[in-house]
Amino acid sequence: MNKYEMLHEDKIEIGSHTLYRIRALKDFGNVKTGDIGGYIEKEENLSQEGTCWIYDNAEVRDNAKVYDSAKVFSNAKVYGSAWVCDNSKVYDNAEVRDNAWVCDNAWVYDGAKICGDAWVSGDAKICGNAKVYDGAWICGSAWICGNAKISKANDILCIAPIGSRNNTTTFFKTKDNNIGVNCGCFTGTIDDFLEAVNKTHGENKHAKAYKLACELARVQIDLEDVRIA
Repeated sequence: MNKYEMLHEDKIEIGSHTLYRIRALKDFGNVKTGDIGGYIEKEENLSQEGTCWIYDNAEVRDNAKVYDSAKVFSNAKVYGSAWVCDNSKVYDNAEVRDNAWVCDNAWVYDGAKICGDAWVSGDAKICGNAKVYDGAWICGSAWICGNAKISKANDILCIAPIGSRNNTTTFFKTKDNNIGVNCGCFTGTIDDFLEAVNKTHGENKHAKAYKLACELARVQIDLEDVRIA
């Protein structure tokens, strides 16, 4: 028995594409029989197996696929030949398109865009209008947010465990040609991060570790050579 049906009387037009609302035909995961979901263009967009689901007004079209236990919701869009699978989540106006993959336990949300041949996996979190594209591969427990702009491997550096909480600190290239940092509740530039480290840790071992990490990030992440005429 199929787990959902397409409601051909409830449809929307996206350019040359017609998408149809879905309705659950049985209980699975947190979905109950009769629950109304988001929109798909064709059955190939959402697997009839597993507990994957498209919620709210989220849209999946073209040759994109949602599989396994993945969830797409809150006005998110998945299209092109993109895949969202495993236990991943795409939501809050995020977009996954082209040949991009979001898998494992990764989350993409808050307006983030994953495109090109990019791959987001592991426990990675991409949010806050960040853009990951071309052949970039984000994995592990990386947390990229704000105005991040990731297109290749050395646009990002993750170091873990580090600090008093033994968490992951993520350094990444930003759209304004700077280095951003996400570390626990801190998100900001590398200079602001160093200032926060000095205030919080002074000269203890955690401060020394963070400062070494910042030095490594400046070496690893290539910023554009911007010259003023």
